[in-house]
Amino acid sequence: MESSMVETSDGVKIHVRLFKPSDPAADNLAVVLVHPYSVLGGFQGLLRGIATGLAKKGYYAVTFDMRGAGRSSGRASLTGFAEINDVVAVSKWVTETLSPDGIVLVGSSAGAPIAGSAVDKIEQVVGYVSLGYPFGLTASILFGRHHEAILRSEKSKLFVMGTKDGFTSVKQLRNKLKSAAGQVETHLLEGVGHFQMEGPAYDAQMVDLIANFIQSLHK
Repeated sequence: MESSMVETSDGVKIHVRLFKPSDPAADNLAVVLVHPYSVLGGFQGLLRGIATGLAKKGYYAVTFDMRGAGRSSGRASLTGFAEINDVVAVSKWVTETLSPDGIVLVGSSAGAPIAGSAVDKIEQVVGYVSLGYPFGLTASILFGRHHEAILRSEKSKLFVMGTKDGFTSVKQLRNKLKSAAGQVETHLLEGVGHFQMEGPAYDAQMVDLIANFIQSLHK
């Protein structure tokens, strides 16, 4: 694991960690992981288990602290719009540092709308995975303005959610995805809650789902 500092277009210093595979996969894709809501204590360490698992499967995995979290400078925003710059800057750094054939953006919880808004701002992104996208009515007060960007993107998408997610019901998820462009997959975890799915007990399952999604991009 290597650490770096990356500067955004608006001058924020972002702390990045790169998890390198010992035996890189043939498809040479990098995975950039976007952590849960900084305002509620989200930081890149929450995604360490998934990043480590992806590196074991042969993928370069990158985690980072969004502005105002961990060792990054700046201040976290309530709606996550400033943080789109962080995702774009880190993805640009990944492209320049690793020269991957493509990037898959993975967003966890509030990181999902932020990553979704960045997808079409980054040419190298070939796919998007949402782990517990907060589509529900209350969460939409903060993140509703992010929805349109990922729903209209033509890039391949996977939405993973527990059926007991407290922020989004299965019905709300399905209603939202009806209007989504491009290839859209969903994977529901029966009886699993939002924060439960974020926990380390589900890391291995998330790694498998992300890896299977990456492989599906070549079909």
